[in-house]
Amino acid sequence: MLSIDLDEKNGIAILKPDGALSEDDFKSAASIIDGYIEKAGKLNGIIIQVESFPGWDSFSGFTAHMKFVKEHHKEVSYVALVTDSLLAEFAEHIVNHFVSAEVKHFSFDALDDATKWIEQSTQQ
Repeated sequence: MLSIDLDEKNGIAILKPDGALSEDDFKSAASIIDGYIEKAGKLNGIIIQVESFPGWDSFSGFTAHMKFVKEHHKEVSYVALVTDSLLAEFAEHIVNHFVSAEVKHFSFDALDDATKWIEQSTQQ
């Protein structure tokens, strides 16, 4: 399951995975985020907060994730990975080569810092 909280005032979507990610999780996220982007023109940032990466429930979950990234990476300015997962450091460096958003890693308990980073970055 993927919890999606959209802060419309600041243009930030906070995604909190709880268990293996499914195709429906990404369809739901796309529906919420696309509706906001249609109104606002773009999304300032996405925060992904999870203690450790839960993986996908199936190959269709994985492909839906890749499709979500492909269709949204040009509409998002910043991505914060808020996690203690060892994959985050690796992901931060690799993902920056494939998406137009700036990606930064924060520890799992630093959600406020991640939010402030996106808010301050978009005010410059």
